[in-house]
Amino acid sequence: MKRHLCVGEESTFGMSRRGVLNRFGMGLGGIALSEMISNGTSSAAGVDQKTHLPAKAKRVIYLFQSGGPSQMDLYDHKPILKERHGEQLPEEVRKGQRLTGMSGNQSSFPLAGSPFKFSQHGDSGQWMSEVLPHTAKVADELCVVKSMHTEAINHGPGVTMLQTGSQFPGRPSIGAWLSYGLGSANDDLPSFVVMVTKNKGGQPLVSRLWGSGFLPSEFQGVRLRSGKDPVLYLNNPNGITRIGRRKMLDKLVDLHRLQVEKDSDPLIESRIAEYELAYRMQASVPEVTDISDEPKHILDLYGKDVNNPGSFAANCLQARRLAERGVRYIQLYHPGWDQHGGLAGGIKGQCSETDQASAALVTDLKQRGLLDDTLVIWGGEFGRTNYCQGKLNGNNFGRDHHPRCFSLWMAGGGVKAGTAYGSTDPLGYNVQEDPVHVHDFHATMLHLLGIDHERLTFKYQGRRFRLTDVHGHVVKGVLA
Repeated sequence: MKRHLCVGEESTFGMSRRGVLNRFGMGLGGIALSEMISNGTSSAAGVDQKTHLPAKAKRVIYLFQSGGPSQMDLYDHKPILKERHGEQLPEEVRKGQRLTGMSGNQSSFPLAGSPFKFSQHGDSGQWMSEVLPHTAKVADELCVVKSMHTEAINHGPGVTMLQTGSQFPGRPSIGAWLSYGLGSANDDLPSFVVMVTKNKGGQPLVSRLWGSGFLPSEFQGVRLRSGKDPVLYLNNPNGITRIGRRKMLDKLVDLHRLQVEKDSDPLIESRIAEYELAYRMQASVPEVTDISDEPKHILDLYGKDVNNPGSFAANCLQARRLAERGVRYIQLYHPGWDQHGGLAGGIKGQCSETDQASAALVTDLKQRGLLDDTLVIWGGEFGRTNYCQGKLNGNNFGRDHHPRCFSLWMAGGGVKAGTAYGSTDPLGYNVQEDPVHVHDFHATMLHLLGIDHERLTFKYQGRRFRLTDVHGHVVKGVLA
């Protein structure tokens, strides 16, 4: 069932359900129940109508690189920084700005140029590091934003900010907002799916990052795992058959109908909607996770790790399979980008795990005609410092967290391909031109999906909340 935005009105979940029922008899609760019985689908969060704006993208695949990838070692070429390797960071560049406790007490801040070679690629001449040979091949499909910035300087608040629009836990994630506003295009799969690369260290990634916050729980992300049980607790326990599960759900609906006749409870409606989806997923999840029907040339495109369930490459292929089946928002997490030391070897390792599959996803979507209406995003929670953390020993060094400028890229879904947007100063410490705050990034993402970020709201504890809080502007320079 397709769910549409409420335009300029309070969500029915934020209204008094008793008031609605008193005015309209069985009201929305009864409508939702009848929909559930006749179609096997969940209740609607809003009224049936078009999006606020013409949508360029129908879905999002967000390849989140947790830990803070170093922008000047991947996308933001700084030859002057390399020339001045070992010199002190000028105070007129730093301007007394806040540093983390890991490097804030250093007596010396030696500049550290990238140990990697950069070259230009494609007709667009995008600058890419040598550790991204596959991404370089799709340079003309990418819009590389080099002027991202945020207030968060540590991982927990930083990841939370990128994923929810706030540094503080408790807000709905991006995928939950989109599920609430747009719903699912496939009744048999969740509208919001999450995958985390298995067996990776790094900063912890907790479930609140894909949670629904104060939105109804049916909008939270569903985590897809590797192994025999891709979704925990989805399969029937021993002694319970699929026929028995169906009878149990039917009895629950009967009980709910009796409750609706007296007074509807949105929590019960939400819970039954989740039960119904889980029942349908028992058939749909095994089908989508079985890649035996993928031809060899597609598997080769994603690389040798694609046959290792739970790897980044396998998750990227799963993301494409979910996208073509109508999943609205697909969130991948790949931890391990936190190079406080041993940066050169660490980044090489991370890129060997992610570079080919990221480029393959863009290529695969394009050859299937899906890239035009799929927004693909690659990036982390912040960048890294242009100076060395600790002592500088040749090219053996690390970089600290740096929220004042970092890079990410977007592809497809209505963004301007083959472009670089924004710039940083010659030493890569501050944004120099066209800054893009996290709220601006979110506003632009919603815009591409046909949503006015100021109008997708939910009333909670006396105020209307939105993904962009009270900030954010659409970055028109990245729109095709």
